[in-house]
Amino acid sequence: MTPVYRAVRLLTTPIVRWWGRLEVVGADLLPESGPTLVIGNHDSYWDPIAVAVAAPHRQIHALAKSTLWKGPLGWILDGMGQIPIQRGKGDAAAMATAIERLREGTCIGVFPEGTMSRGRTLRARSGAGRLAEAVPDATVVAIAITGTVDIVRFPKRPRIRVEFFLPEGGGWREGTDTPGSFSARLLAETRARAPIAIPGRRRTAAKYRARQAAEAGRSAAPADAPAPDPAGSGADRA
Repeated sequence: MTPVYRAVRLLTTPIVRWWGRLEVVGADLLPESGPTLVIGNHDSYWDPIAVAVAAPHRQIHALAKSTLWKGPLGWILDGMGQIPIQRGKGDAAAMATAIERLREGTCIGVFPEGTMSRGRTLRARSGAGRLAEAVPDATVVAIAITGTVDIVRFPKRPRIRVEFFLPEGGGWREGTDTPGSFSARLLAETRARAPIAIPGRRRTAAKYRARQAAEAGRSAAPADAPAPDPAGSGADRA
């Protein structure tokens, strides 16, 4: 475990474990060594920190969007062994780095949604499946994270839960899985235990809830529904 990773864990433990009333389930399922792929849901910037605090016996090298590598934060992320990836661009170099580290026995963390949900239902990206396909003997551990969205809602005290579990369908299934189907399967299992949560303080959360309601309304409206009559119905005009 690198000194920076250890320091970040030490500094954030009071927030996550004590203020956040952290509950950890199944941490013993995360191997102490050997190639390991951890896959979880993503609703808050605090998710990777919560996982790091919940698993003190293993350093997790997470794939994170490259735009985070700015100023001092970039130095911290490098020190923690995180891997920058250009989201949505098929970043072959980042995937090659992650595959190489996984083969060397590193624990790699992936959020299949590729970004925070912000109240939206997002499709699973294929990156997790590509890693599993490249290193099929890697142990696959799923993680369901809840409660982290409440960390910023002071004085409300959060109740954080990090649950490690083995996928019901197992790890990579040669001849059955594709990178896309593998990522979708793992995401579905984590979301079954950790439903989508709205992040942010009151104003930000209200904005995300409004967008969520609008998207739900659009998806529920019949595709062939007639446009509303601004002048009222025919009966009203009679």
